[in-house]
Amino acid sequence: MAWLNFGDKSKAEAPEPFLSDMIEGWSIEVMPRTAAKIEDFRSILPEGTRVYIAHIDGTPIEDMVATARRLHAEGYPVMPHLPARSIIGAAQLEDWLKRYRDEADVKQALLLGGGNAAPAGTFASSIDMIETGLFDKMGFERLHIAGHPEGNKDIDGDGSSRLVDQALMWKQDFASRTDAEVAIATQFAFDAKSVTDWVERIQAMGVTIPVHVGVAGPTKLQTLIKFAIACGVGPSLKVLQKRAIDLSKLLVPYEPTEVIAGLADHKARNPDSLIEQIHVFPLGGINPSAEWMNKHGSIRKLAKVA
Repeated sequence: MAWLNFGDKSKAEAPEPFLSDMIEGWSIEVMPRTAAKIEDFRSILPEGTRVYIAHIDGTPIEDMVATARRLHAEGYPVMPHLPARSIIGAAQLEDWLKRYRDEADVKQALLLGGGNAAPAGTFASSIDMIETGLFDKMGFERLHIAGHPEGNKDIDGDGSSRLVDQALMWKQDFASRTDAEVAIATQFAFDAKSVTDWVERIQAMGVTIPVHVGVAGPTKLQTLIKFAIACGVGPSLKVLQKRAIDLSKLLVPYEPTEVIAGLADHKARNPDSLIEQIHVFPLGGINPSAEWMNKHGSIRKLAKVA
């Protein structure tokens, strides 16, 4: 089982090549307000890094499109979040897709149910958005869907995975008939085994969609626990809570070394695993996460700053 690295050098770490192989091709998530603090992404992100733009409820679409346009101009593939329960209906979805495509040359999107308890309109889930047919109509080339290795209590209130599994199998069928490339982007977790067990389970169910595993970037333990609770992280949260009992650990920054090493080891032993790459949630800031990934990943060139 892969546990967290809180600076204890006595714990065995995977050889650097394992980390490099797993980290190659990583992606990262930003928000318009956090992106605005970065003078030029080309100074911190390697060429080709996919940048997701999180759409927090209440963020004007103008800010989302402007951030997408800026990132595209700096040379990065951009993937904005589309939270179903924040979108009024098909007309608004079509308007947003047109704006992303025509104003920022965006043809990728992460499809989510969203954090709102009640829908703003007719969309209650990402499936409702997919059923409009707008993504194929608008020529979107890559679509990512949410994955929940530790379940989702907002969907399966009884603690099972029944409804989440049903939705995933529906999306598997969609992936087989759309022209877009489809991948699963997961919520972040802190225990590699909980992720790899889930990947093996859905693969046995018949899922063939590649998985991009979410990990938290370097940050303070207190910050990590706060975000984990807010985002509904499941059983692996206990790993953090156990660490928090030792007050001395609160001052030692978390790094995702061991969870990524656990994923890399699993992939090395199971080359046909659906796990494809890492997606970073920069909970401690974009710069620290980018620096850590650049340090531990395979060498990729930073884009030239004009």
